[in-house]
Amino acid sequence: MAKKKAGSRKTAKKKSASKRKPNAAFMKPMQPSAALGAVIGGNPMPRTEVTKKIWSYIKRNGLQDTKNRRMINADDKLREVFGGKRQVSMFEMTKLVNKHLR
Repeated sequence: MAKKKAGSRKTAKKKSASKRKPNAAFMKPMQPSAALGAVIGGNPMPRTEVTKKIWSYIKRNGLQDTKNRRMINADDKLREVFGGKRQVSMFEMTKLVNKHLR
């Protein structure tokens, strides 16, 4: 076996500990429609906050399907937001909610 030279080691570069900056488009306050406002409130808020409030509403009211956790069962307020659908997937939910933001 050949010995390694002491000076041949590569020094690891330290990455700066800067946090990821949020996308300005997601942080822009959006005005919810009347139907969405009944669920999350009528004040303008960023999309990220809209998503958080919808999920807290879903969890608080037990609207997540027990067998298939990816599905959301709509109550009367959410059915109006979901375009009359009784059940939507969590991925489809985002698309439907975006239609209610201006």
